[in-house]
Amino acid sequence: MRYGLFIGVLAGAVLSACTNLLPRGSTTTPGSFTDFDAAQAAVQRIVPLQTQLSELKAMGFDPEGGANVTLIPYPDIVARLAPYSALPLAALDPGVRKCVEAQATCRGYLFNFELQDRRRTGSFWMDFLNIRRTTHVTGWSFQALVVVSDGTVLFRNHAGQPQIDRVDRQRNPLGPFQPAGEAAGSIILR
Repeated sequence: MRYGLFIGVLAGAVLSACTNLLPRGSTTTPGSFTDFDAAQAAVQRIVPLQTQLSELKAMGFDPEGGANVTLIPYPDIVARLAPYSALPLAALDPGVRKCVEAQATCRGYLFNFELQDRRRTGSFWMDFLNIRRTTHVTGWSFQALVVVSDGTVLFRNHAGQPQIDRVDRQRNPLGPFQPAGEAAGSIILR
């Protein structure tokens, strides 16, 4: 009788703790910002036509050594910031106007920062058998565009998601056999 009770308690403990066995993950882009608001405050300290390229690193935006920066060439900057050729130059932001006038010496830096946590929820066995997977994603993402010419910031702008909170659901009726079915389907279609 005691042995049966022990097995019952042990099985209950294992089954209730199964959700702790579900995978978790995170995505972090290296940067000096802890959240969206900190990144936004930093980019707003960049003053167009005054801030120097050499000052950006101290503000958290490293154009040369950052792993989270994309160099944008002049033609792409113009396509982003002055997409209509019929728009008169005088109608553009002063910094964008100076960039258009500077042409090839103007370049842009697109900085990306993010933090995302992924936590799988739901039934351990449904997840383990690849029948139903539910992932809760939380975090934030931030992008800043900084346009520079001759060592001076001409223009800056930012965008992103201050609060990411979504649920990704995946349902596979074939469970662990779903990938085999998909592979067979692609072979048949060839």
